[in-house]
Amino acid sequence: MTIAVTGATGQLGRLVLEELLSSQEPGSLVAVVRDAAKAGELGARGVQVRVADYSDPVALTEALTGVDRLLLVSGSEVGARVAQHANVVSAAKAAGVGFIAYTSVLAADTTELILAPEHKATEELIRASGLDFALLRNGWYTENYAQTVATAKQTGAVVAAAGDGRVASATRADYAAAAAAVLSSAGHEGRTYELSGDYAWDFKELATAITKIAGREVVYRPVSAPELVEVLTTAGLDEGTAGFLAALDSDTKAGLLATVTGELSGLIGRPTTPLLQALEATSAS
Repeated sequence: MTIAVTGATGQLGRLVLEELLSSQEPGSLVAVVRDAAKAGELGARGVQVRVADYSDPVALTEALTGVDRLLLVSGSEVGARVAQHANVVSAAKAAGVGFIAYTSVLAADTTELILAPEHKATEELIRASGLDFALLRNGWYTENYAQTVATAKQTGAVVAAAGDGRVASATRADYAAAAAAVLSSAGHEGRTYELSGDYAWDFKELATAITKIAGREVVYRPVSAPELVEVLTTAGLDEGTAGFLAALDSDTKAGLLATVTGELSGLIGRPTTPLLQALEATSAS
């Protein structure tokens, strides 16, 4: 059985391959990458490295030839992802891939989360492809708060427009372990997994965790979305990025990241990584 992972040198894809290497022969794994130079270490360990960009259908078909099971890690270019993902799905079908798993977002077909529309569209493409599939609807990554930790260490405050909203986050390694489990075992065809952390924390708890890491008191300072945009633009962010981050906080305030399902810990056979432990690792890296 040959398993391929797209975006294999990215933050999530590399962790998925690490998980797979613990149970699969290196030669049975395919790392689909844009830049072979970044995959040298994987190649040295015996992983097949194949170069293909999401925008190159011909290269994608060649890269996926002989692959039995594929993980499509969602692209990072917001606004271009549906077309890029369509290329991967079409290439997988043309290459005779038997199964595709996709890293989507929680409740992609019903949520109002600002990031959801491209994921929903990709899910529809996969369902229409006729390929066997599994949808891995990932919740929030705890690592997304790395900059929040760094800033709070300096300022003593977590400034957010999230109100009393909660976040059931888990680490990329947790989600990677789930993806590896689905890729390397049978019985996942047609399944949709709603994956999230075992506990939904609020921003006061985030501030408390950072207090323990920083060795100084850190408090949560809630602000409105427009106030957050002003704070972020004053700090140097452009209006578009600041507005996007404020919208994510508004989604958090609305409870869109708070869902605890237990499906992630069920797939990986262990509890998800607690907030403090995850932030300590992020802070140390």
